[in-house]
Amino acid sequence: MKLSDFDFHLPEDRIATRPAVPRSAARLLVAQRDRLTDAHVFDLPDWLRPGDRLVLNDTRVIPARLSGQRHRVSAQGQTSARIEVTLLEPRADGTWAALIKPLKKLKPGETVEFPAGLSAELQDVADGQGHLRFNLTGDDFDAALAQAGAMPLPPYIAAKRPADAQDKTDYQTVFARAPGAVAAPTASLHFDDDLLARLREQGVTFTYVTLHVGAGTFLPVKVDDVTTHKMHAEWGQVSADAASEIAATKAAGGRVIPVGTTALRLIETAARGGEIAAWEGDTDIFIYPGFQFQVTDALMTNFHLPKSTLLMLVSALMGQDRIAEIYDHAVRNGYRFFSYGDASLLLP
Repeated sequence: MKLSDFDFHLPEDRIATRPAVPRSAARLLVAQRDRLTDAHVFDLPDWLRPGDRLVLNDTRVIPARLSGQRHRVSAQGQTSARIEVTLLEPRADGTWAALIKPLKKLKPGETVEFPAGLSAELQDVADGQGHLRFNLTGDDFDAALAQAGAMPLPPYIAAKRPADAQDKTDYQTVFARAPGAVAAPTASLHFDDDLLARLREQGVTFTYVTLHVGAGTFLPVKVDDVTTHKMHAEWGQVSADAASEIAATKAAGGRVIPVGTTALRLIETAARGGEIAAWEGDTDIFIYPGFQFQVTDALMTNFHLPKSTLLMLVSALMGQDRIAEIYDHAVRNGYRFFSYGDASLLLP
């Protein structure tokens, strides 16, 4: 299985830089085994039925991108340097792993001053990442970060425009609860309160799980033999209640439909033993064609990058040839791609 097997041509103008307004107005490509239907996300109740269960990732994206100043006294007097920081994840010792640019302008022991009274000292550097210790913790840290930070937009959007205040709303799901992600579970961005209410009235149920999406989700696959690719690890939790709800839906003959690849990867991690069970920890599950799904019956997801692990995941669910047909239809019919783009409902 070669990386080139998961390539396709995507015109640059298909990459969405802003979401649809309202959220549920985004287009929805419904892909059944032998039929493709052009719809909208607000049509989702037409495709779901009583007894179906949507699995939603309730992680909250933190405004992880910070811009600050490093001050240094040298033989030439006091000098300053602008330092850009992207937080990656908290570490067990209380520091944060972060990408720092330019890293060569910051030495261990030096401090970066950010707005809102926030500052951080560089403790050490490992594997190209800095480990930062902030002057604030707990709610004080969260409040300062909310003021000082910007949303960590994906690189393919950030290359086209900077993050702004609107992204703090747009790049967050309406049910975000548990802070810790540095990338959004983007399929869930299409849901608004009205759509959730309509689905509930129809008899569709919801289960919430948490997977803190990391910056590694954007890392390219660098090996030609995709089976040798090593996935980045992300922390997730499936509670006992969530596992019980999913198991009950399966037992009753309902469909379990994760919204987004993050929710899918998490519930399949928790079901590696053959049945869904409570689970918590770091998952590096890699799903590619040949994978045996234990609990997933269908998937709602956005359109993914060429040669990405997410494209491999949907190929595992639908088959490589079918995904090639689905993506060819999406490109030819003007669907918008990636994090702020349109959605697909994959019904294998």
